[in-house]
Amino acid sequence: MVYIILLLNIVLLVAGQTVWKIGLDKVGGLHAGNWLQVMFSPLIMLGILIYAAATVLWLYVLSRLPISIAYPLQSLAFVLAMFIALFFFKESIPVNRWIGTAIIMAGITVLSWR
Repeated sequence: MVYIILLLNIVLLVAGQTVWKIGLDKVGGLHAGNWLQVMFSPLIMLGILIYAAATVLWLYVLSRLPISIAYPLQSLAFVLAMFIALFFFKESIPVNRWIGTAIIMAGITVLSWR
């Protein structure tokens, strides 16, 4: 059960970042003159709420798993974010990032060995 909660935490972290990216794109990025507009943007505020939920789940995970297992498994967020970037934001992902993603997945695989 704790691994399902950890996976949900990871999904929420990436969802929060995705909502922030959309919100920032809508207001033209963050600049000295628009930081209040950014901070009170509905999408930015939604991202903060998503992050709050992810934090509660993270506290649950930390209470049940060693941090030496839980924290490295959160690197799955990098992998998920790459696919969000590719399919949702239509970003061009260079080969070196795919290699890095493969290394992360290899590390997660090694970490999961018992």
